Amino acid sequence: MTVTPDHITVPREQTAGLPQLVGLTREGMREALIEIGTPEKQAKMRVGQIWQWVYQKGVTDFSEMTNLAKGFRETLAENFTLERPEIVTKQVSEDGTRKYLLRIAGGHEVEAVYIPESNRGTLCVSSQVGCTLNCTFCHTGTQKLVRNLTAGEIVSQILIVRDDLGEWGNVINEKRMLSNVVLMGMGEPLYNFENVRDAMKIVMDNEGISLSRRRITLSTSGVVPEIARAGEEIGCLLAISFHATTDAVRDKLVPINKKWNIEALLDSLRAYPRLSNSERITFEYVMLKGVNDSDEDARRLVKLISGIPAKINLIPFNPWPGSPYERSDWNRIEAFGDIVNAAGYASPIRRPRGEDIMAACGQLKSETERARKSRKQIEADAGI
Repeated sequence: MTVTPDHITVPREQTAGLPQLVGLTREGMREALIEIGTPEKQAKMRVGQIWQWVYQKGVTDFSEMTNLAKGFRETLAENFTLERPEIVTKQVSEDGTRKYLLRIAGGHEVEAVYIPESNRGTLCVSSQVGCTLNCTFCHTGTQKLVRNLTAGEIVSQILIVRDDLGEWGNVINEKRMLSNVVLMGMGEPLYNFENVRDAMKIVMDNEGISLSRRRITLSTSGVVPEIARAGEEIGCLLAISFHATTDAVRDKLVPINKKWNIEALLDSLRAYPRLSNSERITFEYVMLKGVNDSDEDARRLVKLISGIPAKINLIPFNPWPGSPYERSDWNRIEAFGDIVNAAGYASPIRRPRGEDIMAACGQLKSETERARKSRKQIEADAGI
């Protein structure tokens, strides 16, 4: 493992009082330019020019936007900023996974994880500082919710990683190092819907970052009222943090289940606007020894999701300090998967990545947010 601190070792001074252009929708940027005196007839064109500089070329300095008049560039610099969040540390796992600790406005910190594979490069993006769901198997769930990330802070995670990978310029027709985005980092994306939606529209914009909606996956623990809206307004792939086959167990593992139980969640998935065999829903199922990994659980799972085009990702539990659970034995995970496969569902076992740097699924947590729980408190919340 290597740990690479940012070259700035103390919190850097932010550009005081200047609004951020990154994260604005096209219409929002147009309105912002008009407010600083850009003629309305020119504003749409200026948005297109700035958009390409920011999202295709990764520019962070208005002076580099050479197809804009010098006076206009100076006006932009006086009124806006393109400053990135600060990389506090970058850790590189033995398997090539990179974990970034990023400092955002207010001094808060979030994590993003880049996972390189032979046929893709996936970035796991955070949507909140902390989390409000208190899922007992998840390290982030032991940290209280601090605030939602802005659309700009969500998009900036992608920009920062492309900076680090050296991936700017025309990559539209080339193999991308960062080819997929998963909203599976810190936070519940559907509790920050508008900012997540606006950020993903920027990511999918054909004149900018230009990732296909099928290369973006939003993971939710089951915020039922927002699921259909996600299909209609974002249109990306959907993953469900499921993890249990009875309400009694899911109430403990994923407490949001007390508000919207398994039946309500599955009803909302059957009505998902983009549900099809070509756009299956992914059910994420963390394997917890003696908790949810029995043959009976496997049989209940395939019965519950009957009729939903789906695949099931089996996730070996990734331990963290003080966690009250253990990873299921490998032969138990395989036996569970065999039952699911026999029922006609793909059930790949997700190989843990970045465990040596606490970057694996369920391990993300900002170490500077001090609202910690003791092991005794964690076990009490889990009901064990």
